[in-house]
Amino acid sequence: MKKLWQLMLMAVLATFMLAACGTTDEPKKDETPATENTQTDTDDVVEAAFPVTLTDAVGNEITFDEAPKTIVSMMPSNTEILFALGLNEEIVGVNDYDNFPEEALEKEKIGGMEFNVEKIVSMQPDVVFAHESGLGSGEDGYQQIRDAGIKVFVVTNASNFDQTYTTIEQIGQATGKTEEAATIVEDMKAKVAEVVEKTSKVEDKKRVFIETSDAPDIYAPGKNTFMQEILDMIDAENVVTEEGWAVISPEEIVSQNPDVIIVMYSYVPDIIESVKNRDGFGDITAVKEDRVVQVDENLTSRTGPRLAQGLEEVAKAIYPEAFE
Repeated sequence: MKKLWQLMLMAVLATFMLAACGTTDEPKKDETPATENTQTDTDDVVEAAFPVTLTDAVGNEITFDEAPKTIVSMMPSNTEILFALGLNEEIVGVNDYDNFPEEALEKEKIGGMEFNVEKIVSMQPDVVFAHESGLGSGEDGYQQIRDAGIKVFVVTNASNFDQTYTTIEQIGQATGKTEEAATIVEDMKAKVAEVVEKTSKVEDKKRVFIETSDAPDIYAPGKNTFMQEILDMIDAENVVTEEGWAVISPEEIVSQNPDVIIVMYSYVPDIIESVKNRDGFGDITAVKEDRVVQVDENLTSRTGPRLAQGLEEVAKAIYPEAFE
């Protein structure tokens, strides 16, 4: 059982590390991919039109002569976007870890970080939506798929809300779903505005600690991470001041004395009680006031349509009074 937990921990950490990739102060090249029908504002939506040429995360220009009829998705965030666009029938293969929506569980699995190239090629999809975060281990496989004559579109690893909106719009263009993509982005922006407005009225600003793995190696997001952006949006203070992702000792957490502790993993049974019972944690304000809260990690690590919901869930965990 301990070995199983360790394997699950590695998977969870990999997901969060991938979500945090590119979140440095250095600007990213071609942050808004070039297209023939470039759209950066959903108020001016370009009607679905083909052919359309899009530039993916690795700089490859890919021309879509028509909307793809068969699609393989290699990342959960891609899959959630594709389903939200209404492409259930077109999706023929998905990542092993895809679990939302429920329909994704019924699709053929093509592997995880180590995907089955032969299986993907045998499906002969019109396009494979890969992901920038998988380049380190998957580029050779991507090239094998290209060599088989199959389009591979590498989706940018979004590191904030704006880049997530752009990704959704771009996938919408590639699949002939520009109107649907615009609606998704508009709904997300409306939800974000609602959450920001509600939390702006809170007078008692909270100091927050967020952990994404259990002891002994407690990982937490610091500056220039997606979670830092979320905390900034709802005017909450992150007690972790290190850059990127850091391993934080239990003693340091006790020393920081956060008002709220957010647990963003689910591989440990009864994790809330486990956190509360750590040595010295009884003196932490969050434990004394029963403010140790578990939030679904998929809502904030998958940069897709549910990201605004993730923002709301984090906000409710920190400022429940704002949503009463």
